[in-house]
Amino acid sequence: MKKLILIPLILMMASVWAQNAPLNIAFDLTSKDVAAHESTMRHVKFMSEAYPDSQFEVVIYGGAIGMVMKDKSTVADQIKALENSKNVAFKVCEGSMKRHNVNKSQLLPGVGTVPDGIMELVQKQNEGWGYIKEMPN
Repeated sequence: MKKLILIPLILMMASVWAQNAPLNIAFDLTSKDVAAHESTMRHVKFMSEAYPDSQFEVVIYGGAIGMVMKDKSTVADQIKALENSKNVAFKVCEGSMKRHNVNKSQLLPGVGTVPDGIMELVQKQNEGWGYIKEMPN
């Protein structure tokens, strides 16, 4: 009888531990729609605060590049608020920068670059990172 009680208890404890285990999540953002930029920032802010031991990376490419540009971003203040966060990173595709004639000096402070946004996401997934495709609401 003790075994029958112990097994569900162990399973329940494992389930609680699994829900609190740190995760790594990559956000895929390609939309130029500012609604997508705003919802991405809400998601990243909430998740990074709720799960401070987890890692979050926003990979920006294609039309979304305006989100991280000094003169175009509608979420610059929100990105700045996360600039010193140890568990949030913003990475923009260098290929997209080249196609849109954007240089690093035009990016918001704290925004990094990667050679290829798609390959960054593929590598993250190969490393076990979760994946979220951000879309306008």
